[in-house]
Amino acid sequence: MSFQLVFTDQYVKRATRFLKRHPDVEKQYLKTLQLLEINPHHPSLRLHALVGRLEGLHSVSINLSYRITLELLIQDQQIFPVNVGDHDAMY
Repeated sequence: MSFQLVFTDQYVKRATRFLKRHPDVEKQYLKTLQLLEINPHHPSLRLHALVGRLEGLHSVSINLSYRITLELLIQDQQIFPVNVGDHDAMY
């Protein structure tokens, strides 16, 4: 069962800025998105729900330093990426 990634204009702008600042992470970033479409619960993504001011969102890991926050709508098989960045800036 695959999922559909739904990219908002705001997310595309954030991702573009992120990739300009961190071109070395582009392959890992794209691999993360592909894996999200196939299986968002894959162990390497380290999917987890967020708490506090980001409650209602989830996070997946690109690598140990960078994350993607997302809105996970499993009932509709849709995933809406919200933001991408380093761990400290995201949380």
